[in-house]
Amino acid sequence: MKMKEKVEHIFEGKKEKEEHLKNVFTELFITEGDIKEVNHEHEVLQIDDALKTCKSQNSSIKCNDVFSLNKNKKKIVLTKGIAGIGKTVSVHKFILDWAEGKANDNIDCVFLLPFRKINCIKNREISLHEFLQKFNPEMRDLKTTKINKVYKCTLAFIFDGLDESQLTLDFDSGMVTSVEERSSVDELFTSLVNGTLLPSALVWVTSRPAAANQIPPEYVGLFTEVRGFTDQQKEEYFRKRIKDETQASRMISHIKKSRSLYIMCYIPVFCWITATVLQNIPIVNNAEDINTTLTEMYIHFLLIQMNMKNQKYDREKQREHTKLLDSNKTMILKLAKLAFEQLKKENIVFYEEDLKACGIDVSDFESTGMLTEIFQQEAVLHEVKVFCFVHLSVQEFLAAVHVFLCYLHKNMEELQFFFEETQNKVRLNFKLQSESPLHYLLVKAVEKAVQSQRGHLDLFLRFLMGISLESNQNLLRGLFPHTEDSKDSIMKSTEHIRKLLQEDISPETSVNLFYCLLELNDNSLYMKIQSCIKSNRRTRLSSSMCSLLAYVLMMSEEVLDMFDLKMYNTIRGDNSTLLPAVRCCRKAILSGCRLYDTDCETVAVALQIPDSPLIELDMGRSNLQDSGVKLVSDALKSPNCQLKILRLERCKLTGQSCEFMASVLQSSNSRLIKLDMSDNDLQDSGVKLLSDALKSPNCQLEKLGLAGCKLTGQSCEFVTSVLQSSNSRLIELDMSHNALQDSGVKLLSDALKSPNCQLKILR
Repeated sequence: MKMKEKVEHIFEGKKEKEEHLKNVFTELFITEGDIKEVNHEHEVLQIDDALKTCKSQNSSIKCNDVFSLNKNKKKIVLTKGIAGIGKTVSVHKFILDWAEGKANDNIDCVFLLPFRKINCIKNREISLHEFLQKFNPEMRDLKTTKINKVYKCTLAFIFDGLDESQLTLDFDSGMVTSVEERSSVDELFTSLVNGTLLPSALVWVTSRPAAANQIPPEYVGLFTEVRGFTDQQKEEYFRKRIKDETQASRMISHIKKSRSLYIMCYIPVFCWITATVLQNIPIVNNAEDINTTLTEMYIHFLLIQMNMKNQKYDREKQREHTKLLDSNKTMILKLAKLAFEQLKKENIVFYEEDLKACGIDVSDFESTGMLTEIFQQEAVLHEVKVFCFVHLSVQEFLAAVHVFLCYLHKNMEELQFFFEETQNKVRLNFKLQSESPLHYLLVKAVEKAVQSQRGHLDLFLRFLMGISLESNQNLLRGLFPHTEDSKDSIMKSTEHIRKLLQEDISPETSVNLFYCLLELNDNSLYMKIQSCIKSNRRTRLSSSMCSLLAYVLMMSEEVLDMFDLKMYNTIRGDNSTLLPAVRCCRKAILSGCRLYDTDCETVAVALQIPDSPLIELDMGRSNLQDSGVKLVSDALKSPNCQLKILRLERCKLTGQSCEFMASVLQSSNSRLIKLDMSDNDLQDSGVKLLSDALKSPNCQLEKLGLAGCKLTGQSCEFVTSVLQSSNSRLIELDMSHNALQDSGVKLLSDALKSPNCQLKILR
């Protein structure tokens, strides 16, 4: 079969720049996810894990291992990831390595089945064998005897892009059991997923988050998430793409100066866009000679892609920009209209009828040479063509261009999407807002974006804000009939956003509105947050501001010496949204902050991140319970964890927590030298477990607090064995406020005479 030929090349932008996949492939960060969370996934703004937790923070999965890691072979592998994150490239790398004999040699045949192609035969009654022939014409030459042998082999079916599917999936409808049985295409798919058809076959489905819940959880054996590039992988990508080492280093340094751009580079396609722009705009002596807001980056990307001769342009020559845009104006504006119309429907794949509805003639369009620059065409089955922008963010950018142009033309019909009122009412409101009608539109766009649970308008909103700046309007002068003085509207819009950030809104919404302010060149909120971080006074914040403060801390490369959660009082009295900030400090004081066991997952993530700076953690006087300590103890065994001091006094713990902590103390990865578990109901049974662990050669503990733990003299017997052990490193022990009695103290005093005893302080 010709599967290798289908996947071995990749091209970014121009067809002539096609390269072999193995030469440019950069490993992605893929983790095991939680299928239960799939319905609540935010679609666009991933926030670089800052406000999210990940149960498998340390274990990155390689794309070649998805089937081997699936312990239940009767169930499928489901992989989710936002648009442009690398799902399809991962699938192609899996197939290429299999075809070259480098991985998965237990699989006899792999079938790649993109949903955008399946859509072309969605209404047909067809057998599985006929279905596969549509994608692999060479199968038509197989004789009947060989056909039967094929379906007895180990087969892998990879369905790519469930979010693009136009099938109606009903897992309760009639099921197919034979490869020769004819049925609807959606029944073929559901029968492969639930195992009634070819139960021994391996099935892998990829999807954007919004559509992943179409697969019932009971059919999923392994659920993975492509999370894009880590910081190290971002750098690796740029160095692979930019062959000149000096230029690559300069580019990486420049991108890091703009945290918002550096964060967005977790998306591989965004890395390509960024590299394209910075390669064409010289970075002089590492100076920040361009404003690297998201909007300006995409304006430059559009200008570069419109330059058909591939000449580097001088950004100071405004007339060249205008001429360049003006020559392609008609097609760009039609594409912008298409982008907006399909964004409203949350579509990222379009068909010829969609283009025609926006006045685009495909044959004329192809002759412009723009097709592979910002818009891609793929011939699928039966000469049917599908189209998409090179990345969802390009679609969102052009959609914002369209909306701003509609505003300039006062096209109320197109702007109706943002308003609940009738067109006449909207037109009247614009007249009433005669002093700043742009502000009226921007406020309505903010409201519309905030209402989206998945955030599918978030990047669009950032672009719309950025385009409203007069400086960016000037860059797009070749597209717009005129520019508009927007200072007053922008001032009012920024004030509106600041007011919203004082309300109780989601962390994702808070962060996106924060980015909207940055697109408007308003750094006042950023400066306020920095002031809060550096202040030693207690600060009263809204929950939204807490989210932002945590986010800014996450995105900063600065490590705080100490982070005291009590210093930040929220209006609602809940400061747990600040918890992710523990990952960027050396000492975290969380005591007395009414934390619960569920909060321990966030702390556990902080302990396990690579290069974790956290060495001291105080979680005392909280309702953590044993379940919370279990999460923390698992994290303490991570090779990335650097924690040396842990305080858990008065956390409603029992002896079970001692079992968890004992496993930590015996771990070769544990660095704990001080542990305080005072004022908990540990009892003698708990101390027995700790004592056994303290005698382990791996145990580094030097200070142990067990005051007020409902202990008796029996605990002294257990501790005595520790003090006499040659492995013991204890130099400080607190067993005060316990009913040890004289007999218990006698046991301790005898142990203190042992030559192995290192104890210096006893309470």
